Amino acid sequence: MVAAASSEDAAHTPRHVAIIMDGNGRWARQRMWPRTLGHREGVEALRRTVDAAGELGLDHLTVFGFSTENWRRPRDEVNALFDLLRLYVDRDLERLAADGVRVRIIGEREGLAPDILDIIDRAEARTAQNASFNLTIAFNYGGQQEIVRAARRLAEDAIAGKICPDEISADVFAGYLDTRGLPAPDIVIRTSGELRLSNFLLWQAAYSELVFLDVLWPDFDKAALEKAISEFAQRGRRFGGLGGA
Repeated sequence: MVAAASSEDAAHTPRHVAIIMDGNGRWARQRMWPRTLGHREGVEALRRTVDAAGELGLDHLTVFGFSTENWRRPRDEVNALFDLLRLYVDRDLERLAADGVRVRIIGEREGLAPDILDIIDRAEARTAQNASFNLTIAFNYGGQQEIVRAARRLAEDAIAGKICPDEISADVFAGYLDTRGLPAPDIVIRTSGELRLSNFLLWQAAYSELVFLDVLWPDFDKAALEKAISEFAQRGRRFGGLGGA
């Protein structure tokens, strides 16, 4: 699955791409289909994108699968979104494991059904030793909630005397986030033409390049990913400095 990039290509290839997979409902509505069918086609787009990311030399792909705000949707749609996680893991886990993909699922686990928790544990345990490619799925995830959870854990450790407040830095705090151990995303892509982050990776995306594509998620493919990476390659990242200017 994973193709080695040439040294020239590597200089213009991001290490970590994150994607807000948006537009399933609109895609279905354009065809006068139920929204649930749009979500099912979104799973096919995810399968294509995971393969494409490895072929293009990425190390990490993080996708926004289910947000803490999605609980406000109709119950049948919420259930359909949960069914898609079940479907993806049941159908693709062994293939991902064989291809050297490590799967991590981040987000709040409290309140999730026992079978969903079992699926999460199974996916992470089955691929824990893999290192060729890293797929992170943000499920029942919200960026603000993640920061609050991290702050709470950090405060608990400070009260317990495990860390001195003077020792707290941005790097230390990052170690309390759900994404600890992962590099910050080089690019955050949002599909469907919407221009917002929607509570996704708020801490981690501080210096990410933002790419908004006018393509609905079920239509996303390798060409769309290449377009986003090409745009990334043309940008100058200064991280608050002057760069070469």
